[in-house]
Amino acid sequence: MVGAVPEGSTPAWLAACGDVAVTVVMPTYNEAESLPRIAGQLLDLPLAGLRLLVVDDNSPDGTGRIADELAERHPGRVGVLHRTAKDGLGRAYVAGLTLAVEQGAEYVLQMDADGSHAVSYVPQLIGSALATGAGFVVGSRYVPGGRLASEWAPHRRLLSRWANRYVGAVLRTGLRDVTAGFVLWHADVVRALRLDHVRSNGYCFQVELKYAAVRAGCPAVEIPIRFEERREGASKMSAGVQFEAAVLPWRLLLGDLKGGRAARRVDVIGPAQRRRAGAGRRWP
Repeated sequence: MVGAVPEGSTPAWLAACGDVAVTVVMPTYNEAESLPRIAGQLLDLPLAGLRLLVVDDNSPDGTGRIADELAERHPGRVGVLHRTAKDGLGRAYVAGLTLAVEQGAEYVLQMDADGSHAVSYVPQLIGSALATGAGFVVGSRYVPGGRLASEWAPHRRLLSRWANRYVGAVLRTGLRDVTAGFVLWHADVVRALRLDHVRSNGYCFQVELKYAAVRAGCPAVEIPIRFEERREGASKMSAGVQFEAAVLPWRLLLGDLKGGRAARRVDVIGPAQRRRAGAGRRWP
């Protein structure tokens, strides 16, 4: 199932979200200005099961130190994974998602630290997953109701839409926003996708992971969001990343034709069944 969640349903889901073990995985590199604000907003949400895992790539601006201070002030709710090298957003997410699932998260949420993903959508992402049984939920700019910040220049809007249509035409995932980075994943899906086999090393990680999930039969939904302009820092998008994005869809298709890694069928287990089985425990 790939589609958008109907409007007007969110309030009925909120009560079910609070006790679900959710870890927000947030890669950082030079996000010292924005991290305290975003972390504070997340921890203020009425979600007792929510935890933040910061994955810092040895930021020279002291982001890792700030993350450690947050962890000291919020024991059991904030964790930090320090990496010694900056080797791409994809590698940071592989490390963070893997650790979050190993430590008991039932759902893991990919989220930027620069303010482009509004914290107010987090309960709706969780509620959508619980209401639909989806294996992953995408915060989408391109389903009805989704939009980009007004500060985005016309050429950026054009490039973003063209990239999604290009990737969609080649890979046929059925997703309107396959390049999105605001995504909630069920832990069973993360386990099944074998992240150690993911080949992309930058922003293309977002595309490769969704493609693998759709190929594995994983049910997905998209909910509309407003994608904000970053408040602090500078974009990490480079010419090399853009080139990787252009060739990735064809590389994935060629890999499939050559008998690349087979996607295992994903069978998502509902929250109630997981709790009865003792899985999906809250982080200590």
